[in-house]
Amino acid sequence: MNAGIIGIGKYVPEKIVTNEDLEKILDTSDEWIRTRTGIEARRIAADNEDTSDLAYKAAVAAIDNAGISAEQIGLILVATVTPDQAFPTVACQIQEALGAKNAAAMDISAACAGFMYGLITAKQFVEGGSYDYILVVGVEKLSKIVDWEDRNTAVLFGDGASAAIVSKVSEGRGILSFELGADGTGGKYLCLDERNAIAMNGREVFKFAVRQMGESAMNVVEKAGYNKEDVDYLIPHQANIRIMEAARERLGLPEEKMSKTIHKYGNTSAASIGISLVDDLEDGKIKEDDLIVLVGFGGGLTWGAVALRWGK
Repeated sequence: MNAGIIGIGKYVPEKIVTNEDLEKILDTSDEWIRTRTGIEARRIAADNEDTSDLAYKAAVAAIDNAGISAEQIGLILVATVTPDQAFPTVACQIQEALGAKNAAAMDISAACAGFMYGLITAKQFVEGGSYDYILVVGVEKLSKIVDWEDRNTAVLFGDGASAAIVSKVSEGRGILSFELGADGTGGKYLCLDERNAIAMNGREVFKFAVRQMGESAMNVVEKAGYNKEDVDYLIPHQANIRIMEAARERLGLPEEKMSKTIHKYGNTSAASIGISLVDDLEDGKIKEDDLIVLVGFGGGLTWGAVALRWGK
């Protein structure tokens, strides 16, 4: 029995904040932001729109895409570091909103690697026979923990949500291999500070991410029994274009074989890989039976990657 993704969905807020908008409130420039990060704009949630609202809309889209009902879902996993409150969890909030009365529900806190942790956890439950359908959501409202006076971090982040339905798929398809990891000694490099705002040592996070993204991507390809030449498409966490390019070069892929949505949405943390997956499928960049690598890293420090054969 193989577990894979049978339905996907996303939601991004309507409000667009461009680099030019940030020039008006920060000592920065569009050129500086674009050349160093690849970001041109990001979506920011409305004041009356919280994390659970974003998660619910992405979840509805994924359920519809999978062609199942909310009552068929056995487990809801929500990856987020920006819940509405400590409890009830976002997973419980959207369980109620969806009417998924038969689902267990919990949140996962692994920062930008959260969606990968969620997918890999769901794989175990499906392949172990515990649940037939699992809803995995990656969602963040990072705008509420960004220091809008810190030009080093305020330019990076955006709000959004993505969701996937994980279930049984046909032989040879689905999640073929995975890697999860953490290095708590690097936690201080990306954290919430005493003001409850994002604080980051950009140099240290960059060094870690460039190394880990490439290593993890190669590891899951090899674990799945393939060579890097077999990879059809790479979806890295959309954190920084230079980090993403390093992972692409490690796999020896041409530019058109790597997902790039960072220019539109910025770094949406746990939501970014799923958002990219939705956009790339809609744009026809991913085809049936493509071998895809998903790889992410985040605060903790944490990382995760999967190699999957696309299709049901």
